[in-house]
Amino acid sequence: MAPILQIDDLKKTYKGGFEALKGVTLDIEAGEILALLGPNGAGKTTLISTICGITMPTSGKVLVGGFDTVSEYRKARGLIGLVPQEINLEPFETVWNTVRLTRGVFGKTRDDALLEKILRRLSLWDKKDSRIKELSGGMKRRVLIAKALSHEPKVLFLDEPTAGVDVELRKDMWDIVADLKRDGVTVILTTHYIEEAEAISDRVGVISAGKLLLVEEKDALMARMGQKQLKIELRETLDQVPPALSDHDLELADDGQALIYTYDTRKDRTGITTLLSELSKAGIVLRDLSTRQSSLEEIFVGLVKENAA
Repeated sequence: MAPILQIDDLKKTYKGGFEALKGVTLDIEAGEILALLGPNGAGKTTLISTICGITMPTSGKVLVGGFDTVSEYRKARGLIGLVPQEINLEPFETVWNTVRLTRGVFGKTRDDALLEKILRRLSLWDKKDSRIKELSGGMKRRVLIAKALSHEPKVLFLDEPTAGVDVELRKDMWDIVADLKRDGVTVILTTHYIEEAEAISDRVGVISAGKLLLVEEKDALMARMGQKQLKIELRETLDQVPPALSDHDLELADDGQALIYTYDTRKDRTGITTLLSELSKAGIVLRDLSTRQSSLEEIFVGLVKENAA
């Protein structure tokens, strides 16, 4: 079976020459949850906007459920639900009419029972007759989610969904995403936060400067995030790592004045105790010890440097 979402060499260049997307290629399977991570200006929102038909691509192709997002826009867009970052709702309309209108816009037949189920799931049922302007910011974001789900999409985009939201909504959102996954809905969320990706995603993508730098299974990426380094500063300079220490993941640093030991914080044993004992046996005198943990930012930087090389 073909992937529900197929992105092939997608590019977007704005007037003035700014390249927001630089040949993004990605397949996403039905029922998959993909977290797209990246700093501000990385191209996350542009990618979503282009897939959803809000922004026209400069070149490349996107298929949603086999439908081209340009030549078969209505069919493709009908399969997509979008929860944008910005809260852009008609302030004087009621919650109920707002959600019902969205379902109608997508050509779906009236289904009040479904809409009631969605509103109850989002703790909005008691607010159904309230005007949008009377709602809190968190409630307005719930309305955006209800709108996105009203036409029963097969692919749901959540663009920075927890930006400025309360803890209760965040938990509700992840519960809803889990329910959607069980129903076979594909979910793509953009976020700054590795914790969100870790909580619910199957795969994680990293985008920077308009390029998709990697797409990995979540567990594989989190293993990389779990790496930690012990820096061992030495009293005397070494020309090489002593053969007696070859079993350890060591590299020489600072012109031979330090050793770097990389280990996995998720393992039961780090091997540090054994390493320090063997350093002593080898007659190597330590001057200082320090540790540092890989961060998502460092992974971004490392990938960008590799890409630029």
